[in-house]
Amino acid sequence: MDRLFRDRADAARQLAERVAQAELPRPLIVLALPRGGVPIAAVIARRLDAPLDLLLVRKIGSPYQPELAVAAVVDAGRPEVVVDETMARLEDADERYLQRQTQREWDEILRRRQRYLAGREPLPVQGATVVVVDDGIATGTTVRAALAVLRRRGAARLVLAVPVAPHESLVRLRREVDELICLAEPSPFYAIGLHYDDFHQVGDDEVIEAMRSCAVPRPAQAVVEPARQPARAAETTSP
Repeated sequence: MDRLFRDRADAARQLAERVAQAELPRPLIVLALPRGGVPIAAVIARRLDAPLDLLLVRKIGSPYQPELAVAAVVDAGRPEVVVDETMARLEDADERYLQRQTQREWDEILRRRQRYLAGREPLPVQGATVVVVDDGIATGTTVRAALAVLRRRGAARLVLAVPVAPHESLVRLRREVDELICLAEPSPFYAIGLHYDDFHQVGDDEVIEAMRSCAVPRPAQAVVEPARQPARAAETTSP
C-alpha cells in the first residue's frame, strides 16, 4: 500500500496550505485533538497566525464493550456530555453509569489540561471561526460530539481539517460542519497510521512543545469559571 504522508510534519505542511487557501473569516481559533492532532494543528495555527488550543474530549464506552462509544465528555470550561441515546439504551448504559464514567473522564481531561497547559481554561469560541484538527479520522464518533458542543458554545463557523479519513465518515461529518478540508479519502481505508510512513505515538513533551510554539495570551474578558459538577447536555448524537 502506498503511504500518503511521510510523517505528521509532511501532512501538516500540506494541510496548512489547503486551510490557508480557504481564506476563512476571522477571528480564528485552531483547536487540536490530542495527542496526534497537536503537531499538525500547531503548523496550521502558525500559518494562519491564529491562537491554538486543545479540544479535550473523552469517549465513554459501553459497560460491556469499552471500545464502543455510548457518549463523550467535552471540555468547554466545564464538562459537557453528549449522549448517543440509542447506543446507551442498547448497551444498558443507564444514568448512574454515565454519571460515574463522566466524572472519571472529566478527571482525566483536567489532568491533561494541567499537564499540557498548566490548567488554563479553554479559549472562548463564541463568534469565532473554529478550525478543528486531528491527524486522521476513523469513525468520527468523538469528533461529532466535540463539534456539537462547539456549536452550542456559539462558534460562528466550524471547519474540520484532517489529512486523511474514510469517505463514509466524511459524509456523516459534513452535516456537522460549515466546511470540511481533507487531503485524502483512500479506499479501502486502513487504520490511520497505515497511511503514514512515520506514525509514532505523540508524547506529552511533544504536545507541550507544540503548544508553546503557538503561545497566544488569553483574552482577559473570556474567563470561564469551571463547574463543580459535570453537566449532561440535552442534545444527543446519532450513531
